[in-house]
Amino acid sequence: MFPDSLAISPLAVCLPGGMKAIVMDAGVENYPGMFLRGERSEVRGKGHVLKGEFAPYPLEQEIGGFDRLNLVPIKRADYIARLDGKQSLPWRAIVITERDADILNCDMAQRLAPECRISDTSWIRPGKVAWDWWNNTNITGVSFQSGMNTDTYLYYIDFAARNHIEYIIIDEGWSGKESLTDHLSPDIDLERLIAHGQQKGVGIILWSSWRNLIGNNPTGGTAVTDAVMKHYAAMGIKGFKVDFFDRDDQQVIASAYEIAACAAKHHLYLDYHGLKPFGIQRAYPNIFNFEGVKGLENSKWEPRAGDGPLHNQPRYDVTAPYLRMLAGPMDYTPGAMTNAMKDYFFGNNDHPMSQGTRVHQMAMYTTFEAPLQMLADSPTQYMRNQECTDFIAQVPTTFDETIALDGKLGEYTVIARRKGTTWYLAALTDWTPRDLTLNLSFLPAGQYHADIFADGVNALKDATDYQHLLQTVTATDRLNIHLSSGGGWTAILKK
Repeated sequence: MFPDSLAISPLAVCLPGGMKAIVMDAGVENYPGMFLRGERSEVRGKGHVLKGEFAPYPLEQEIGGFDRLNLVPIKRADYIARLDGKQSLPWRAIVITERDADILNCDMAQRLAPECRISDTSWIRPGKVAWDWWNNTNITGVSFQSGMNTDTYLYYIDFAARNHIEYIIIDEGWSGKESLTDHLSPDIDLERLIAHGQQKGVGIILWSSWRNLIGNNPTGGTAVTDAVMKHYAAMGIKGFKVDFFDRDDQQVIASAYEIAACAAKHHLYLDYHGLKPFGIQRAYPNIFNFEGVKGLENSKWEPRAGDGPLHNQPRYDVTAPYLRMLAGPMDYTPGAMTNAMKDYFFGNNDHPMSQGTRVHQMAMYTTFEAPLQMLADSPTQYMRNQECTDFIAQVPTTFDETIALDGKLGEYTVIARRKGTTWYLAALTDWTPRDLTLNLSFLPAGQYHADIFADGVNALKDATDYQHLLQTVTATDRLNIHLSSGGGWTAILKK
């Protein structure tokens, strides 16, 4: 760790013999989130220590930040929290493992989180969502101008319905800058879109900034939040993607709980974009996703340095499942259909691409936990690559069982997940090509029809190259798989 920097937990410490100790907080409520700072220890004259750091309590704040989307503290107290002396404090936990892969199926964050506070959860329906923002609503071959308008979202709804995708998101731009109920975009007919979505079986989720959802007052109760949620729930909206928290001091953590309780009252779902998970997802399972992750959106502005991108995204992709995902679901937003090796990749906001292969992106749908998993690319791109889309559409967003098969932090992951009697397998690697052998002995007896996507033999030249294979397997089989540089492998096994 750099001495002038803070680390976001969970943080892995490498121990002798290949063991790992992962430091994390859990069950955070009405208390700030924990950061970590590395310091030189004077105990016995050597070694290092990790010191917890916490955001001081905000005393004054103002509207600011990017495009005035944030509430920015301008004065903080010399303490971190105001407590009544009765509440439970967050857990400080250390997860120790001898085998990196076991971290992929560690549920410590859930075990230490508050119990579920929603008595009837039958209305909560996770699923996939077609998303507009990452792909810049780039749809072609249509008779209307694409953008933030009714025709575009009618098209997204139709695409979602054809591909058995449960939701669409209407991202920033549908509402006014200072309100979620006033000065709405005249180009978007929400009532028509909701009616069309209901006819097609597709729900609509709306984007919101945190400060607009709380009426610019994080300590003023939930009157504004309740009015907004009551209004849109009555219209038929399914939930909100809440963005630009960008803090985790005591006020924000408390506000997140208040918003979740209010949303549950109105049977609304939440995607807490702009906030990392801290245990609230067990108390309020209507919260599907959290950001706090360097997701696919960063590819839109990724700079080049030398002969490739500045940041090593494939390495991050095989690091986050061991660390960030340990805390809770990740709003990574995978699914890029334009894929590139290092020599070809460049950041492009309007026509974005991903680092690594096509199947690297497809394997994320099984690897990354996200009850509201997004399809980040455009309907046009998915229709051009329909057999990839057909595969992605089959992958559930919640599972009944997870088995960590193999992996090494920062290098590769291999995971198997079960939903009912169907198994979903996936492997990811960094820029290092790998040959792996998958032992299928975890399968129950019987034959399985395997639908497999693997990196193509020419993926090093063209990262979109893949192989689509069909074969029959049993628990006695071993599959030899090859992962290209920045590659992936994924399969669906059905009886």
